[in-house]
Amino acid sequence: MKVFRNFTDYTSHRPLALSLGMFDGVHLGHKSIIDTLINVGKKNDLETAVLTFWPHPRFIFNPNEDLKLLNTVEEKKFLMEKYGIGNLFLKEFDEEFRNLTGEEFVRQILIEKLHVKYLIIGYDHSFGKNKSGNFELLQKLSEELGFEVEQMEAVNIHENNISSTKIRNALSAGDIKKANEMLGYSYAVSGTVVHGKKIGRTIGYPTANIDTDSIKLLPKKGAYIVEVWIKGKEYKGMLSIGTNPTVNGEKLTVEVYILNFNEDIYDEEITVKFRDFLHDEIKFEGLEKLIERLDEDEKLTENFIF
Repeated sequence: MKVFRNFTDYTSHRPLALSLGMFDGVHLGHKSIIDTLINVGKKNDLETAVLTFWPHPRFIFNPNEDLKLLNTVEEKKFLMEKYGIGNLFLKEFDEEFRNLTGEEFVRQILIEKLHVKYLIIGYDHSFGKNKSGNFELLQKLSEELGFEVEQMEAVNIHENNISSTKIRNALSAGDIKKANEMLGYSYAVSGTVVHGKKIGRTIGYPTANIDTDSIKLLPKKGAYIVEVWIKGKEYKGMLSIGTNPTVNGEKLTVEVYILNFNEDIYDEEITVKFRDFLHDEIKFEGLEKLIERLDEDEKLTENFIF
């Protein structure tokens, strides 16, 4: 997959089958669009491409909003390539771009620069200044400018539309199974293993503290069953998101106890994939009660079928 930060870097004049949007999470609804895009490309001998924005436009329009995303840019690139996209445009949402009307965007970017012949958009997608671009505009312009346009229906699970917002809400409620079902894969968080207070090792549960990307959404505070990936190997783990209230902690930390593992992994990159929710964050009366609960969590994790 080729990745472009600027349209001027794209030199191929082979026509494109393209979709545009944020694609945060690259969830099953997005995958439906991607699969259709790839089929159209094969049928019509077109290259495939996705045009998305980085950073998220909401950071520009609502700078005080504490928006967290389902994907880092690297995760989004990985998923797009995994699903078979040929070209990915990661456009900065700068002042010039945000002032383009929907029609200007179609004429100047999609047609003149990218030579789009087939355009697919999601069921609720709008674009351009003041959201002036929509499916009706695309239908009107398609005849004049010589491209085809298709609007995808929403993908449903249990009669509910899948959306990035609904996935964020599920994660924020600790509903890992629901979030993963809509994503089509296990929600993951990556980061570097850093030094912590090392309290866990004193009670028989040494944990790896993970320094995560500040842009990435963390599920609600609590304990989780996770897959842990280190140096290409998979382990079972129990992960805690919280402030360690039992020992009067204040800073939010992400810590994982890795079952059947005893290696020094400081400064290593680690990925955890969330599989199930164990319980909310608890302030125990003392370390003895904490250890009892950790013993229970370890049994549940050990018996969990990955």
